Amino acid sequence: MSAQAAHRLRAIPADLDAAAVTDVDTRLAEVRRDHGVTICFAIESGSRAWGFPSPDSDHDCRFVFVRALNAYLSPWPLREVIETPLDGLLDVNGWDLGKALKLLLKGNAVIVEWLMSPIVYDADAQTVEDLRAFAERFASRNGIAQHYLHLGEKQRRTYFADGKDVQLKKLFYALRPAAALRWLRLHPDRKIAPMHFPTLMAECAPPHDVAAITSALIARKAETRELGAAPLPRPIEAFVDGEFEAARRAFPATPAAPSAEAKHEADRLFRSTLLRSAEGPASTFRAALAT
Repeated sequence: MSAQAAHRLRAIPADLDAAAVTDVDTRLAEVRRDHGVTICFAIESGSRAWGFPSPDSDHDCRFVFVRALNAYLSPWPLREVIETPLDGLLDVNGWDLGKALKLLLKGNAVIVEWLMSPIVYDADAQTVEDLRAFAERFASRNGIAQHYLHLGEKQRRTYFADGKDVQLKKLFYALRPAAALRWLRLHPDRKIAPMHFPTLMAECAPPHDVAAITSALIARKAETRELGAAPLPRPIEAFVDGEFEAARRAFPATPAAPSAEAKHEADRLFRSTLLRSAEGPASTFRAALAT
């Protein structure tokens, strides 16, 4: 970072395996070295961040990066994705900041969740603050709702649409989108639902039986990799299906396109982050990039 006094963020729970954290840190250092990028933020995105891990859950690190200035001044742009090899329980991949901003404006909830992850391996505080403010202002609320609806319906069809016994750990795949949709309906002035699932459930006030079943499943999942199979609990089925139906009525199926103002602010945020991250003198480019 050229801004030597930049404030870095790190939030690692005490119960997170120290060796795994070291492995993530090492992989991120390799990404910086091998690809010549600056990592804006790197977080945990999977079940550990959602608050319902199993003892053997993967470490799903996701990051947003910017490349060196010259990489954006070429007729042959580089890929907007950096993928690293899967290695045991380690899964580390990232997006270019430009890709993240474009998806955010389309209502992709993935980048929004990354910004709200409670597990942070490394982050530039200013960038995270700027991106959260941008998301609160310009992210498509209807787009985010449609993201969760499509995700939830797909999980519902894939894992428990045939009336047979279901793998109980798969319930979370539909429960989480359903809870997010309920949260959005109950908070009409908000766009970003909590990523942490127990917090999300508490704030969306589900029926008592749904809350009780969910809490019991989370407690069991923390102790064993397999929850077994059982008939789909009726309260869970009613909750999931009811929230998906309510979402179809509450949220337009075709979100509005990003406004000119939103695109302008995305440009400004991209450029300011790129300049702050640039290494060495960049006077040749600063005037053009800052306009």
